[in-house]
Amino acid sequence: MAQKGDQLDRETFSCSICLEVLKDPVAIPCGHSYCMNCIKNFWDEGEKKLPSCPQCRETFTTRPALVKNTMLAALVEQLKKTGLQAAPADHCYAGPEDVACDFCSGRKLKAIKSCLVCLVSYCENHLQPHHDSSSFKKHKLVDPSKNLQDNICPRHDEVMKMFCRTDQKCICYLCSVDEHKGHDTVSAAAERTERQRAIEVNRKQIQQQIQDREKDVKQLQQEVEAINQSADKTVEDSEEIFTELISLLQKRSSDVKQQIRSQQETEVRRVRELEEKLQQEITDLKRRDAEMKQLSDTEDHSQFLHNYPSLPPLSQSTHSSSISIRPLRYFQDVTAAVSEVRGQLQDILRDMWTNVSLAVTEVDVLLSQPEPEPEPMSRAGFLKYSCEITLDPNTVNMLMLLSEENRKVTFMKKHQSYSGHPDRFTKICQVLSRESLTGRHYWEVEKAGGVGVAVSYKNISRSQGGEESGFGGNDKSWSLCCYSDRYEFMYNNIRTSISGPQSSRIGVFLDHSAGVLSFYSVFGTMTLLHRVQTTFTQPLHAGVGFSFPLLRLLMSSRPRASAEFCKPK
Repeated sequence: MAQKGDQLDRETFSCSICLEVLKDPVAIPCGHSYCMNCIKNFWDEGEKKLPSCPQCRETFTTRPALVKNTMLAALVEQLKKTGLQAAPADHCYAGPEDVACDFCSGRKLKAIKSCLVCLVSYCENHLQPHHDSSSFKKHKLVDPSKNLQDNICPRHDEVMKMFCRTDQKCICYLCSVDEHKGHDTVSAAAERTERQRAIEVNRKQIQQQIQDREKDVKQLQQEVEAINQSADKTVEDSEEIFTELISLLQKRSSDVKQQIRSQQETEVRRVRELEEKLQQEITDLKRRDAEMKQLSDTEDHSQFLHNYPSLPPLSQSTHSSSISIRPLRYFQDVTAAVSEVRGQLQDILRDMWTNVSLAVTEVDVLLSQPEPEPEPMSRAGFLKYSCEITLDPNTVNMLMLLSEENRKVTFMKKHQSYSGHPDRFTKICQVLSRESLTGRHYWEVEKAGGVGVAVSYKNISRSQGGEESGFGGNDKSWSLCCYSDRYEFMYNNIRTSISGPQSSRIGVFLDHSAGVLSFYSVFGTMTLLHRVQTTFTQPLHAGVGFSFPLLRLLMSSRPRASAEFCKPK
């Protein structure tokens, strides 16, 4: 008996409710066995539902009488003495970072699947009914998820299987006939399919850019090799020539060698720097491709849409198109100049030495950067770069009302009913755009009252007051403050007074790669108010805000301050 007990594992004699070795085992009519207290508690917690088996789900019209199974109890006691196999290894139990089985009591096991219908996560034991019973045939099992409750509508407590394109959020069926009535709604699966296609298009573009960058990197590597070979050959030739001049020319030989090496280092460093930039672009593109693939592989539609980011246009490389390899001459002119020195001896050393130095310093391998495109001269020219800006509801302050399809924001005297979100500005009345901006863009803001028109990095503080979060009060944002009688530009909490014609419409031109940000007064013609020349290290988001000192005035004045991002025309 002991020998046979050694072959049986602990699970064979465990209660599937508490996952411990059976204590006071009882068998119910379907044949499954449990601890007496476990099955009693299970039925007691079932309220007025018919009693059922936790494993096979068979129901009983009346609650079965429970009698201790003395034979099974004796077998369990005997096997305890002869030795059961060890309990589940620690790695089978759920840790802080794992998804725990919702059915396990006591110490919970890791879940292996989550059910999108039950909205419950199961370990291997408690998942078995989903495999055995036809009642669960239509249930959707996915990899374990901690975010199942994100699929539940907080208002109606229903599974959110629809998507509102008007408000860009997941909703339940009741929402579609209630507060989202008349909105553009589709099934979550249909919206996911459409966005999946957008991801695939972006991935193809990314993969093509990766191939282009890799091709450029290979060309640069070949260029470095050619530079080194030419430089090495020139050094050898120069040393041979200067050796013939013995001591009289030895010092000049050393000077030429040093100049060649210095210029070689300069040119190689320039090529390496560009190579590193391209390698970084490749790394960033691969990372973005991996993130999109991970999102694309998400099985849960709602989770997919919940995590779905805005898809900004892919930026074009500022380096790839500028690579132009010149004919392989490099340092050959140095050799010719040194040969001439050898023939002229002291006269050349005295009168013509400049030629040698000049020949070395004029070696310029590549990399002619294209002239930056000039800024447009007319409004029609700016409108070629116009883009439609929409405001992100997750960032808007509670005292700001969004309207006009999230293109307009108005200061309100009462708090609006927005849900909690970590991206929301809590202390400053301002809002950011959904769109992430790189490349060239132009947009216009129609304003009423005092408004700050700004651009900002996404990682600007959201919960702090003053310069920590306010547009222009830090090194993460730039803001043109528009008052009734004047303008003021702010960056890193430094204020610059600006004069210019007053207008209800402000134009903003951004050339991200060139580091240019320009603000214009638009009133028939365009008048430049302020231009910034800097280096942008992250994608930018458009934004507008109302300052707190101004808000105190607004509490008793009309009209309310507002700002609307105009549709491109």
